[in-house]
Amino acid sequence: MYAIVEIAGHQYKVRKDQHIYVNRLQGKEGDAVSFDRVLLTDDNGSVEVGAPVIKGTQVDAKIVSHLKADKEIVFKKKRRKGYAVKNGHRQAISLIEITGIGAGSAKKAAPAKKQEAPAKKEEAPKAEAGTESKELSAMTVAELKEMAKAKGITGYSSMKKDELIKALS
Repeated sequence: MYAIVEIAGHQYKVRKDQHIYVNRLQGKEGDAVSFDRVLLTDDNGSVEVGAPVIKGTQVDAKIVSHLKADKEIVFKKKRRKGYAVKNGHRQAISLIEITGIGAGSAKKAAPAKKQEAPAKKEEAPKAEAGTESKELSAMTVAELKEMAKAKGITGYSSMKKDELIKALS
């Protein structure tokens, strides 16, 4: 059985008792961790694909050690300019051992609290009997000009933008 799981922003194909190197994880050596972003599982030909993840499935692992990866060398050079810079770094990584794959008590993220929609304001009095059912986007230019003239709007420069939108709605 194997699974494809997202760990620290990267996707890995994992099997039980496998050791893999991942970006540094929070926790101490020996701590148990679980990953609930399982994208695919394959159990002897029985493939289950998530959309985007498989709910209720998790991969359990144990942090074996924290260490640094091999040195990455960054060399920059501009020809004929006398510019050459050599830098490098060692990425912080963790070695983990996969202890189990399957259904479990995956920690579910708390659902985001929905903000209640603000109470509707009282509707503005309707302008004319003929235009009350039409939306502004469905009106022609001539109808909009006529409506603006009826409301006393002589031109855009005579009103502020907010007042114009308020008057037309």
